[in-house]
Amino acid sequence: MRCQRCRGDAAVEIRRHHAAFCGDHFIEFFDRQVQRAIEDERMFTRDDRVLVAVSGGKDSLALWDVLRRLGYAATGLYINLGIGGYSDESHRKTVAYAGAHGADLLVADIPREFGMSVEELARATRRVSCSACGLSKRYLFNRVAIDHGFTVVATGHNLDDEAAVLLGNLLHWQTDYLARQSPVLPSTHPTLARKVKPLYRIAEREAAAYAIIRGIDYIVDECPNSVGAKSLLYKEALNLLEQASPGAKQSLYWGFLERGRALLATQDAVTLRACVHCGQPTTAEVCAFCRMTERAAERMRVQRLRGAAAPAVAAPIGAAGAPDSGGAG
Repeated sequence: MRCQRCRGDAAVEIRRHHAAFCGDHFIEFFDRQVQRAIEDERMFTRDDRVLVAVSGGKDSLALWDVLRRLGYAATGLYINLGIGGYSDESHRKTVAYAGAHGADLLVADIPREFGMSVEELARATRRVSCSACGLSKRYLFNRVAIDHGFTVVATGHNLDDEAAVLLGNLLHWQTDYLARQSPVLPSTHPTLARKVKPLYRIAEREAAAYAIIRGIDYIVDECPNSVGAKSLLYKEALNLLEQASPGAKQSLYWGFLERGRALLATQDAVTLRACVHCGQPTTAEVCAFCRMTERAAERMRVQRLRGAAAPAVAAPIGAAGAPDSGGAG
């Protein structure tokens, strides 16, 4: 393959654009796609302070990197979810990037602040782990942005992510979600930051290629809690379509943005008010995050009380004469 710009050896092929680029010209292509996304959707300007949600993965680190190179005031936000070694490694990758590039980084720590990891929050409230994780991240993205004076929150959702979400919403005709699916979620409340997705024109493998060419070290492993997630199934289905028909994902998602979302624009606006506990915007008296953390804290308290009230039972003696740990935990 030859680079279509310089005719040198190509490093990255982009079949949906019938194009291939050498490393330098691929970076130029990547920059143009991101800049076009920002301008076409009026996401933000260079006067805005942008908070970039960074997980240590290729997409979010690539986004943080390209925004800084394009001259935007982009600060990273890493959220420690408390998912064992996965969180430890993703934190190291994020801190390493910030240190190597002199980038500003904020850190929010869920276990330290709320006394339990997202997995423990999920178990205590009988939620799916991804549900508790998503709710926690959305809450903290907004709270940190408002507390630190950021006008916009940017996430690393790419074309593959958005096409998979769209497919899932279409399969189940989730009209409320379809009405809100957009590269930009505007602020509709004084304490609600604008949310944007500048990589919606970038495929997942292109974000990986960008990170490799730019020498960005990112965590390769998927979150261990994502195993079996429907979104991964939808991605696999779309990958099969993309192999047979390059551009299928782009056609699906961009077509929805150009024609489909206009049909849903008549959905009634949601009225927001401040949560009586934390002050964050919500449709109810108490926001979903406060309800989750309060419910989890109450269940943990009840469990501790039950444990303290349990009658003492003589522990069985093991073969070595020591108390047998059994399975009581």
